[in-house]
Amino acid sequence: MPTTRFEQPVLSLFRIVSGLLFACHGAATLFDVLGGPHGQAPSTGQWPGWRAAVIQLIGGSLVLVGLATRPAALLCSGSMAYAYFVQHQPDGLFPLENGGEQAALFCWAFLLIAALGPGRWSLTDLPALTAQLTQRTRRKEVSDRSHT
Repeated sequence: MPTTRFEQPVLSLFRIVSGLLFACHGAATLFDVLGGPHGQAPSTGQWPGWRAAVIQLIGGSLVLVGLATRPAALLCSGSMAYAYFVQHQPDGLFPLENGGEQAALFCWAFLLIAALGPGRWSLTDLPALTAQLTQRTRRKEVSDRSHT
């Protein structure tokens, strides 16, 4: 499958936005910021609310920066699948009926990220990007010297 010029940047942006939104949701629940939790705030250690918020904050942050992206995204996807089937699905079959659109979208988005990886703009790929830029700079310097 041929790759396009924009495939890796778009995948990276998708990962960054998904991770940011997920981390913000966890921060809102844990720290009563950004509009606070949806519903009653869970007490520390409470299952599943508080632990889900910790997964959202930490997992979303790891996905956001592109560090341990695949396992973090898989954990985030699984937590949203759990949320959908345990909290939403008993109220109706389809996400529009049961209010589970957000859980379903996050679940599939993180599964996609887990399958495709972090994209080019990630902390995992930072050493490779640095080496690539250094190599380009050296080639440019050699090219400039040969033209003078």
